[in-house]
Amino acid sequence: MRKRAYGKTGTSVSEIGFGAWQLGNAKDWGNMQTADAIALVHAAIDLGCNFFDTAPGYGKSEAILGEALKDRRHEVVINTKVGHTADGTSDFSPVGIRNSVLSSLKRLGTDYLDSVLLHNPAKELMDGDSPQFNMLRSLKQEGLIGAYGLSIDTAHEMLHVIENTDTEVMEILFNIFHQDTRDAFTAAQNNSIALIVKVPLDSGWLSGKYHANSQFEGIRKRWSQADVQRRAELVEDIRFIEKPGVSLTQSALQFILAHQEISTVIPGIKNIEQLHENLGAATEIMPEHIVAQLHDFWERELKTNPVPW
Repeated sequence: MRKRAYGKTGTSVSEIGFGAWQLGNAKDWGNMQTADAIALVHAAIDLGCNFFDTAPGYGKSEAILGEALKDRRHEVVINTKVGHTADGTSDFSPVGIRNSVLSSLKRLGTDYLDSVLLHNPAKELMDGDSPQFNMLRSLKQEGLIGAYGLSIDTAHEMLHVIENTDTEVMEILFNIFHQDTRDAFTAAQNNSIALIVKVPLDSGWLSGKYHANSQFEGIRKRWSQADVQRRAELVEDIRFIEKPGVSLTQSALQFILAHQEISTVIPGIKNIEQLHENLGAATEIMPEHIVAQLHDFWERELKTNPVPW
């Protein structure tokens, strides 16, 4: 597994990371037995994946990761978040941030977190002079966190944060169907900001397993029938990126990794088959002309008429 610099932290992370929202989160992702989740985490590490992304709002994810990493903490990089809890409440107050970090440390069974992000905060909190950022700096000075930043969705937000804060890490929405954030990649790279890519497979659509008649449960019920129909058509439009021995999932991940400003991409992994498929994406590099075609596709089909998340 190739590794990339994690911003200016001095740490290197695997190109394919492990999105842990689905661990212990039956409400949104279906039930996964704890023993199976732990075995999956161990298998990921054994195969070279060293980056794990979680959050207090992801149900039992942190606690399960803590159990899985009990004897392997030194092998991995952990990113978690503050602001939202598993019960659906939000608290971005400075005291709430400190309490959230302390609780995450306990659940994860560690005495430090490699990075901590404000979890999709309101714009008024994206200010480097805010009490929230002052608290993050304090936590870093105390050695409880190694770096801090935000999880956000748009290029506009990214550029605002870059211009107004000392953010070191950003988790951003970027995939073949959502390329808006690409406009801020150069600015992030010029400021040595680590970029984590979330929702890389458009919540499963870029795996190719859904179609116009697919039925959804849990978090995926958010799409209207019109959204489903349009996404199904868009998937067919980009199937040219598949080739023998390389699945649509792998091609979608390779598209993201073709952007050298990215540090790591965090697909959700529910079983060993998905783990092997996702990690297999890092064995090849997408040709530049295919990347350019996918840029043109987005400009033509989605830039001015985006699909909702």
